[in-house]
Amino acid sequence: MKLLHIDSSVLGPHSVSRQVSAAIVDRLKQATPSLQVVYRDLSQAPLAHLSGSHLAAAQGVPAPAELGPDLAASAAALDEFLAADIVVIGAPMYNFTIPSQLKAWIDRIVVAGKTFSYGANGPQGLAGGKRVILAISRGGYYGAGSPAAALEHLETYLRGVFGFIGINPEFISADGIQVGPEHREKAIAGALQAATNLRAA
Repeated sequence: MKLLHIDSSVLGPHSVSRQVSAAIVDRLKQATPSLQVVYRDLSQAPLAHLSGSHLAAAQGVPAPAELGPDLAASAAALDEFLAADIVVIGAPMYNFTIPSQLKAWIDRIVVAGKTFSYGANGPQGLAGGKRVILAISRGGYYGAGSPAAALEHLETYLRGVFGFIGINPEFISADGIQVGPEHREKAIAGALQAATNLRAA
């Protein structure tokens, strides 16, 4: 079994999503000691955002030599994802959505012919055999019926994009971490407990 662990927060040791994603990985490693873990830190080693040259190369246009490292990085990210049985992602909310570093990674794994295809009945996900667990953190509260619900583009986007490639992701969330110290402490404790209680397989 192979696990790909992705972190995207820019806050380093102060990150809640990193703390929760690490707890999820620890839980799964305890359940399956032979689990092979590959770690990618998108803050420390970000992928470049897509360019016109990159998209042209994907359509078969000869790539300029200077694009070589970017294409190699893109292929490596996709290969890591395809090889993983389980993917654990730490995803904080920045300005109501995902970090741009995480978006750049997603742009490298949502690839026609690899993780989805178009057929007579429309798009079809090709990555449905994977388990994806997302550790999300949000400064406020964005649940249905809350005043800020319309601004929630973190969980909704991630649920949608992974659903598009055939995956029904699982979420562990820490909400209200910027509301106040008590809210933060309660949110972290709840998320860590959820990670401890996570099903092993």
